[in-house]
Amino acid sequence: MNTISNLSSQQLRQAANLKEKIADLEKELSRILGSSASAPAQNGGPRRRRKMSAATKAKLAAAARARWAGIKGKQKSKAAPKTAKARGTKNRGPMSPAAKAKLAARMREIWAARKQAQKK
Repeated sequence: MNTISNLSSQQLRQAANLKEKIADLEKELSRILGSSASAPAQNGGPRRRRKMSAATKAKLAAAARARWAGIKGKQKSKAAPKTAKARGTKNRGPMSPAAKAKLAARMREIWAARKQAQKK
C-alpha cells in the first residue's frame, strides 16, 4: 500500500475527493435512516457503563479472595494481626549489643555447618 509521501498530487486530490464523497454519503444515509441507525458514535457522548448487581460483585470478590488465598498458601483464613499486642506477644524493644553478638556468632556457626554440608 502506498504511503502519503509516495503519492502524486493528482492521486492526493483524488483521495480527498473520494473522502468527501464518502462523508456526504454517510450524512445522507444517516438522514434517511434516522439518528438511531447512524454511523458509530464519533465523539457522540460518554459511553455508558454497565451496572453490576450486588450478587455479581459478591461472587467476583469471593473468587478474588479464593485466588489470593491459593497464591498465599492459605485456605480461607484471615490475615495475621500486624501488631505485637494483637498477636499476643510482647514488644521486646531493642536488642542489646551482647545479644546481637551472641546471635551473630550462632548464625555464623549455622552458616558454616550449612557450607560444610554443601561441600560434601
